Amino acid sequence: MISPELAARIRRLHFAEHWKVGTICSELSVHHDTVRRALTLERVSGTGVKSVRPTLLDAYKGFIQATLEAHPRLTAMRLFHMVKARGYVGGPLQVRRYVRTVRPTSRAEAFLRRSTLAGEEAQVDWGHFGTLSVGNTRRPLCCFVMVLGHSRALYARFFLDMTLESFLRGHVLAFQALGGVPRALLYDNLKSVVLERAGDAIRFHPRLLELAGHYHFAPKPCAPYRGNEKGKVERTIRYLRDSFFAARTFSGVDDLNAQAARWAAEVAHARQLPGDVTGRTVATALEEERPRLLPLPAHPFPTDVVRPVASGKTPYVRFDSNDYSIPHTLVKKPLTLVASETRVRVLDGSQEVASHPRCFEKGRTLEQPGHLAALADAKARAHELRGRDLLRASCQQAEGFLAALAQRDVSLSHHTAQLLKLLTLHGARALDEALAEALRKGAVSAPAVAHLLEQRARRQRQPPPLTVVLPDDPRIAASRTRPHSLADYDRLLNKDSADDDSTR
Repeated sequence: MISPELAARIRRLHFAEHWKVGTICSELSVHHDTVRRALTLERVSGTGVKSVRPTLLDAYKGFIQATLEAHPRLTAMRLFHMVKARGYVGGPLQVRRYVRTVRPTSRAEAFLRRSTLAGEEAQVDWGHFGTLSVGNTRRPLCCFVMVLGHSRALYARFFLDMTLESFLRGHVLAFQALGGVPRALLYDNLKSVVLERAGDAIRFHPRLLELAGHYHFAPKPCAPYRGNEKGKVERTIRYLRDSFFAARTFSGVDDLNAQAARWAAEVAHARQLPGDVTGRTVATALEEERPRLLPLPAHPFPTDVVRPVASGKTPYVRFDSNDYSIPHTLVKKPLTLVASETRVRVLDGSQEVASHPRCFEKGRTLEQPGHLAALADAKARAHELRGRDLLRASCQQAEGFLAALAQRDVSLSHHTAQLLKLLTLHGARALDEALAEALRKGAVSAPAVAHLLEQRARRQRQPPPLTVVLPDDPRIAASRTRPHSLADYDRLLNKDSADDDSTR
């Protein structure tokens, strides 16, 4: 960088004294480029204003300045593409350098302090506090926070999700804890509050409107990207995070909520009211504000999850990644599931047909013993009836034999199972003859029939039947084999007999 004094001396020696460049370099001990740089400077006027050479960007500088005034945060590359589309043929470097000199400086925005009348407004928001292990599952740990704008009294409750039902349940519990309802609730633009927004035109969630109509408050979403409008609840969440949650141990979400309630009463409401010079506490201000709150209705707003469900082939309905059992007679029938924080109920119309404790793990199966016992009994009964039908279809004497068994007041299922085994081992014809003989002799029982079949086999010198025992592999049990013809073996047997006769 050439100092103004050195540049002026070089120019005087060259233009006034007519010294050559080399002479000036030797006299002043400077480089030739330094001398030439000083000599190429344009002559300046008495005002000190330098003349600037024209550039390719000159025609677009006005457009760039006007665009930056309307959009101060627009990037230099975006401006480069905009002027390039308008005919600029230079590179982006000139645009960057010029934008750096003309971009409007950002100004710190000032905000008015919002004062709230007693009972007039409360602010609501969610706070995220990491995750919590529930059995085999990691659940998000979220905190619903409501703060009264006048007294700064707060209500905080932790949930394992941020569903609409938990959001509504937080309102109901907060109104009960605070002893009334503020006339307006200020929200961020949550999906549980605002479904769609175009400027001041807002489409609220219908369930939130039902809640507002039940408690008579007005929902008010703050402007987009204006978190400062609900700064009280934002600061309360930070206060809750630093003063309560930090380094705290708890056994579960219920224990955490119990500790939060004690902390709110003993610490948060016992502190001095922010911005108050009289020394009042938050608890004192809450007692003064409570008469100004709207009274609670006679009945709380219902916040249970209500949805239609239907089971598949098995007697279970799925909710929150878990399966809950139902009576087997209601399989594939449309039902209604009602879930609270603690119970999951299934209704058939208005009649409750199942009730389970709610599980916040995932992949679990919750069953009522009565549901499974009824299904097992029905399956056993159906199996027994199918066995009797098979006996009747295979043996003509089965009908009379089963009727005689029924008159003896014995277990039909036990005798039917034994008769089915005999049918498999000896065949339908042999079993039918044994049943007829047992009826003639008055020996009406499955063991008697088995004894008759064994006697018949010994008389005919038949080998004893062998029970086929298959492995537990379901692929083997489900396999099918095709019987092959044994005629070749019969021919071999006949040939051997003929050979024996010829040798005698």
